[in-house]
Amino acid sequence: MRIRFNLVLVAAALAFTLVSLKTEAQTANAAPAQGCPEAASSNAFLGITTIRLWPGDAPGAKGSACEDVPTLSVLQPQPGHENGSAVIVLPGGAYMGLASILEGREVADWFTAHGFTAYVLRYRLGQKYLLPVPLVDARRAVQLVRARARDFHIAPNRIAVIGFSAGGHLAGLSGTQFVPGKPDAEDPIERVSSRPDYLILGYPWIGGISPNTAHLTYCQLVNIMDRCEEFQKNYSPDHFVSKDTPPTFIYHTTDDATVPVEQALTFYEALLKSGVSVEMHIFAKGAHGSGLGKGEAALDQWPGLLETWLRAQGLLTPDESVIPPKPSWMK
Repeated sequence: MRIRFNLVLVAAALAFTLVSLKTEAQTANAAPAQGCPEAASSNAFLGITTIRLWPGDAPGAKGSACEDVPTLSVLQPQPGHENGSAVIVLPGGAYMGLASILEGREVADWFTAHGFTAYVLRYRLGQKYLLPVPLVDARRAVQLVRARARDFHIAPNRIAVIGFSAGGHLAGLSGTQFVPGKPDAEDPIERVSSRPDYLILGYPWIGGISPNTAHLTYCQLVNIMDRCEEFQKNYSPDHFVSKDTPPTFIYHTTDDATVPVEQALTFYEALLKSGVSVEMHIFAKGAHGSGLGKGEAALDQWPGLLETWLRAQGLLTPDESVIPPKPSWMK
């Protein structure tokens, strides 16, 4: 009788955990009451512009509402402080929403303060847009930035992609399932490669596609448990790591209760086996969704470690061949 009672308690605890994780993914980690970034809108005073990934409807679009239009919000660095590097930011949110401030705007501002031109991607997601649609958007974002490198005053070979949680999963896919450019494509953006030059992953949800419901799983959230093994085979970043995967920086925490650190370690080990340059930092404490930091004395130091890594890659050294001349008032 006691054994049966204990089993009931375990089952109840597991059910409670799954409900809690799903609620966290759908609400806490996704910015509430998100506005729609309108294409062609501009705030020159703050150096922010929003552009569409495609001039017309995006491939596979199921409408014309905000959620159907993937965009890039472009944030410019302080004039005279540009270094010619670019970063595309992929916020997380369990593919059900976007933590657009915590894992989007705050991150972009950090990079612009370091001389980067930053782009925050609003990608399509949820049950309406299953994978690979988010990946299609991520690929297009890299191609657009690279194709218009001269317009943005950035070097086409200095494009980093950073993603957190589900955005980390998507970033991992962008760095392992990229497409080459088609030199004869009618669309000039499709003529260049979608491969990022560098990857940065924050507590990435690498194993997010799994039939195992003991942890948060994409299949359960978007109601595709009957197709989960197919999705797991096709969209698990660690399955597609090769020698061509970009140099990578990863950070995670040991006590992350939403995405186990083992998921990041799986990607790290795959990179090592393929001979890809990788640096990983694992902190003892820090809840999932920490962004740039939330008060943990040790974990809050990770952006400094990232800065050191970026410097070692040469991304903080100005590329004088692409950056614009200093404004007259700065000379």
